[in-house]
Amino acid sequence: MGARIGVVGIGWWACFNHIPTLQGCKDVDHVAICDLDAARLAQVGDQFDIAARYHDVAQMVQTERLDGVIVSTPHVAHLRPAIAALQAGAHVLVEKPMATSAADGRAIAAAGVEYDRQVVVSTGLNFTRFTAFAADMVRAGRIGTVRHAVCQMGSALDDLMAGEPMLETTTHLFRPPASTWADPAKAGGYAWGQMSHSLGWLCHVADLRFESIYCLDGKSKTGVDYYDAAVGRCTNGATVALSGSSTVPKHRGMHTDIRIYGTEGVIWFDCEAGRARLELSRMDGATEVYPMAAGEADYDGTLPVSHFAALCAGRDVGNPANGENGARVTEAIAAMYQSAASGAAVQIGG
Repeated sequence: MGARIGVVGIGWWACFNHIPTLQGCKDVDHVAICDLDAARLAQVGDQFDIAARYHDVAQMVQTERLDGVIVSTPHVAHLRPAIAALQAGAHVLVEKPMATSAADGRAIAAAGVEYDRQVVVSTGLNFTRFTAFAADMVRAGRIGTVRHAVCQMGSALDDLMAGEPMLETTTHLFRPPASTWADPAKAGGYAWGQMSHSLGWLCHVADLRFESIYCLDGKSKTGVDYYDAAVGRCTNGATVALSGSSTVPKHRGMHTDIRIYGTEGVIWFDCEAGRARLELSRMDGATEVYPMAAGEADYDGTLPVSHFAALCAGRDVGNPANGENGARVTEAIAAMYQSAASGAAVQIGG
């Protein structure tokens, strides 16, 4: 029997990725939608032939007997619908960033525990086979104790972070709004919008939680961060160098480059323009190479949705981007913004 899943916040990404993925997924039997905008609710309902249309999350969960809810509202509006859905008895997939304050991130994670529901964060790289391989290597002690990491990411989003229409979305039903991506008062900027991906991967694979962060940034014309350069210390004493950039040429696309250094070896992961590698190199000379297929590391937004659908359908698929992971990422990025604004290192509360 398939899952019954609702989508809250039916803007650009929900209509381009979430709803089509759900409707094409073998683990999904029923889709409902929820939005505060009545005109948009009607437009999207008609476009995707969805009759179950709501303005209230809890009512949608209860009336439609939903197993799960995808929260795809603007960055700053994830807390209330996520907790409302959890309270109503649904698992929740929250778009990244899971929240835009450390307190909100911890609140969502805690609600998942309190109501015995899964919280999943839509950081797509976490749901790949190669990520499971890397995490298994760390858990098995193949690189020893993690002591340092380098986590770098770049995206072809100079237009989006500058408040201009995103070139790739010309033909989409909706386009990503500048109010979400390019407004510093509404958690716009590269760290919230993109580094949540790379940090989600690092925190999951290396099982790290940040203790303190110092950050410098460079601004777009709208005042959000185009560039981020940060250093952090983790609760286990490990040090981390973080980097992000919005201004990759469009024809090159997103790239990620992560190194995790341990007392017995290193994990190397990088992907760029169709080329990718994942390797383990040990101090004793041993090397393990993950057999990366062509295109396997290209970003695929359907992966978190399909994984969530399987989870909601009762399949034992695990949760590589859970509420704790999302809370750790939120704490780290919130500290980056606080540090960049103050010019001082920021301690992250335990």
